[in-house]
Amino acid sequence: MSKLKLSKGQLAFLVILLVLILDQGSKIWVKTHMTMYQNFEITPWFYIYFTENNGMAYGIELGSKLLLTLSRILIVGGFIYYLCRCVKRNFKTGYILCFSLIIAGALGNIIDSVFYGRIFTDSYGKIATMFPPGGGYAPFFYGKVVDMLYFPLFNFTWPEWLPVIGGEEFLFFRPIFNIADSAVTVGFALFLIFYRNHFSGEKNPQDTDTSTTNDKVE
Repeated sequence: MSKLKLSKGQLAFLVILLVLILDQGSKIWVKTHMTMYQNFEITPWFYIYFTENNGMAYGIELGSKLLLTLSRILIVGGFIYYLCRCVKRNFKTGYILCFSLIIAGALGNIIDSVFYGRIFTDSYGKIATMFPPGGGYAPFFYGKVVDMLYFPLFNFTWPEWLPVIGGEEFLFFRPIFNIADSAVTVGFALFLIFYRNHFSGEKNPQDTDTSTTNDKVE
C-alpha cells in the first residue's frame, strides 16, 4: 500500500482544522454541561474548571472588547497571508507548523469572541442554552472566551518572616486556559527554540531544495 502524502499546505490546513475541532468541541461541551465556576478533578494536579474572560490568552484584558476582537482578526489575517507565502516559498515543515499552531489557536479564541455571545445564553447559575430562540447573552464581537484547563501543580505558604509576601499562599500554575491558548503557546515556544535565528539572518527557514513549492510530507 502506498503511504498517504500531504503537501505542506495540506498539512498546515490539517493542523489548523484539528486544533479548531478540539478547541471548539471542548468549549461547546463545557458550555452545555457546566455552570460558571463549576469544576471537577481529573487528577490532583489537573482540573476542568469552567470560567470565561473578555481578554487575550490566559485571561489578560487590554482595552476595548470590540477593538481587541477586530485587532485579533487583522493580526490573524496577516499571519494567514504570511503562512501562505511560507508554503509557496517552500519553508521548512516545522516552521510552517509553528505558524499553523499559532493561527489555529488565535482563530479558536476569535470564534468565541465573535459568535459565542449570540449563540449561547450566559452560564451564571445555570447551564447555557445553545442557539436560544431569544438570542444570546451579547451582540456579535462581544462574546467571552471559554477557559477550562486548570493545572494547580503545587502550592505552599511563604514563611512569615519574608517581607511583603510573608504568610501568603503561592500557587503554581494559577492561570486557567483552553486548547487554543495552548496551541499559541506551543507554536511560539517551538518557533523560539528552533527558528529564532531566522530573523537575525543567521539561518534561512527554506528547505535546501527550493526548486519545488509543493513538497510532499509523509
